[in-house]
Amino acid sequence: MKPTTAPRTYRVKSFGCQMNVYDGERMAEMLGERGITPAPEGEEADLVVLNTCHIRERAAEKVYSDIGRLVKAGAKAGKTPLIAVAGCVAQAEGDEIMARAPAVSMVVGPQAYHRLPDMIDRAVQGERNTDTDMPAIAKFAALPERRKSAPAAFLTVQEGCDKFCTYCVVPYTRGAEISRPYADLTLEARKLVDAGAREITLLGQNVSAWSGEDERGHAVGLAGLIRALAEVDGLARIRYTTSHPADMDDALIAAHGEIDKLMPYLHLPVQSGSDRVLKAMNRSHTADSYLRLLERFRAARPDLALSGDFIVGFPGETEAEFAETLALVDAVGYAQAYSFKYSPRPGTPAATMADQVAMEVMDERLQRLQAAINRDQHAFNRATQGRDCEVLVERKGKLAGQWLGKSPWLQSVWFEGDCAIGDLVEVHLAEAGPNSLRGVIRENVAA
Repeated sequence: MKPTTAPRTYRVKSFGCQMNVYDGERMAEMLGERGITPAPEGEEADLVVLNTCHIRERAAEKVYSDIGRLVKAGAKAGKTPLIAVAGCVAQAEGDEIMARAPAVSMVVGPQAYHRLPDMIDRAVQGERNTDTDMPAIAKFAALPERRKSAPAAFLTVQEGCDKFCTYCVVPYTRGAEISRPYADLTLEARKLVDAGAREITLLGQNVSAWSGEDERGHAVGLAGLIRALAEVDGLARIRYTTSHPADMDDALIAAHGEIDKLMPYLHLPVQSGSDRVLKAMNRSHTADSYLRLLERFRAARPDLALSGDFIVGFPGETEAEFAETLALVDAVGYAQAYSFKYSPRPGTPAATMADQVAMEVMDERLQRLQAAINRDQHAFNRATQGRDCEVLVERKGKLAGQWLGKSPWLQSVWFEGDCAIGDLVEVHLAEAGPNSLRGVIRENVAA
């Protein structure tokens, strides 16, 4: 690789989960600290960071496809961009990426991206470099201060996972469960609010496993952290994701009924309604224990919107076992949920299990599952029609005078009126669609 000029513009492309979105934002902030600015729309960037996700099938091949497109686009524009591959594919397949893709200058894992500026300096000198080290939590201390925030911001509080579900690569790409210190999080939350955040979503691969010590040295869990953040002036809303049923304690359940700033929304993955499949997945819950846990949350907060994750076609899943998943969906009535076909991930136990389900069977089951989820999402939206609630304005709509935001139940709401991004507006939910609701600013509703 030949030396090149220092990059003046960048583009960060993040794929996958909200953790990656957060990481992508922090990398962009680091580049901004170095005086590298976002590439104008329609122009090729001098530096492109592909912040990758390794959850789905063929994730690595998609990375190579993106690299090829970047090289062609750069050549057409008369430049050779510096390309960095970050995220979980980088962690899992860093050496392979360097071997297969000579256009890549840097490979950096999700626990090492705080060293990206130094890696860029070496790349400018012609050195291709890889950093997939997994330091405990050091990267957060090296990240720049948050000076500007969207109205709805992410705050990573926990990383890694110790659950070792047989289908999942997270323990291998993100490492063991680690909690960021309480004092660091309360400070960063206050700075986010000072920078413009009205809502903060606490992030973690297993966020409900967060633990720490408060300012008095007392051990606290996620509920204790949420209670502390609820005291931050200017912070109006708190959310958290993603949780594991094994770590949902009494204090967190109580918090949903006692803390007004904690929004009435819970994302709690279940993955399957079949106990045999759940055991094969190494999930520590049963369908019944999951349902009973949700009942406790709903008892604490009756208007709670529920969300979940599902995998169809896990190795050995029978039609009868898939029917148990459909039955669980019927029993819960999700406000929204995410569903995926099982995807064998190299190095995970499930990838070598017998009785892999045929793709056409997975396709058909996924269609049936998504039809049930969409039915229930529309039903939940219709159930909130006619209610008044606060909507956090996040961006402008496509039409003049139109605004888009989120309800307390994380529904997309659009409306027209005189307001600004970041406002909390009292809105009447006038009309429910399958994916969003039309609202009317309360003061404009006819008496």
